[in-house]
Amino acid sequence: MRDQNNDLLTIAGKTYKSRLLVGSGKYKDLQQTREATLAAEADIITVAIRRVNIGQDPNAPSLLDVVPPSEFTILPNTAGCYNAKDAVYTLQMARELLNGHKLVKLEVLGDEKTLFPNMPETLVAAKELVKDGFDVMVYCSDDPIQARMLEDIGVAAVMPLASLIGSGMGILNPWNLSLIIEQSNVPVLVDAGVGTASDAAIAMELGCDGVLMNTAIAGAQDPVRMARAMKLGVQAGREAFLAGRIARKFAASPSSPMAGRATGSKA
Repeated sequence: MRDQNNDLLTIAGKTYKSRLLVGSGKYKDLQQTREATLAAEADIITVAIRRVNIGQDPNAPSLLDVVPPSEFTILPNTAGCYNAKDAVYTLQMARELLNGHKLVKLEVLGDEKTLFPNMPETLVAAKELVKDGFDVMVYCSDDPIQARMLEDIGVAAVMPLASLIGSGMGILNPWNLSLIIEQSNVPVLVDAGVGTASDAAIAMELGCDGVLMNTAIAGAQDPVRMARAMKLGVQAGREAFLAGRIARKFAASPSSPMAGRATGSKA
């Protein structure tokens, strides 16, 4: 039997046991954030630097009190940034707060209604951050050409959206995701739009290297239970991808073939 512990996710030269990455926002309190992160068995938790305290305010509770860097890889992100300049500055600040931390998530949004990525600004920011020594994971559109351009810049991973952030609509364009997966030499992780465990499983069955989610867990009626479900969905999808599904056919194929079986004869 294949050892799941050897099927590791590698990003920027570092390996992780879990292919489920989780967010830290929208929970009712910091304790629930920790409980859900533990239930997901996630190694990487992403943090919106412009919204969540990780030391910017020494007089307020810090997220790092419940998800310390000694237990988790903190992935600072640029949620809320709408241009390259703000995104670069935000991650440079995060590097200072996290003692030189290099792994970051870049997202530059196009507007407040759709939260769709502004790809021209994203490309500008990605180029500057890579040049500055960051390992950059990038939220992007599900466009194979844009994904290739990001890889050519030298990003550590591409993270195409499955559907709009927080929408819970699931995988709306599996064909584009498949094209990105087929061409990419860096990890491809679905980011945004996952609503339930079956969405996570579908992403992994397509061949994604991982899935990042926040609202689908934090917004559930029972976030901790949903975190466990998402963990299992990611694991099941990965197993199915590695196992290799049967081909789709327009004809039936009996589970118990008749060939070689004894048949009765008429008197």
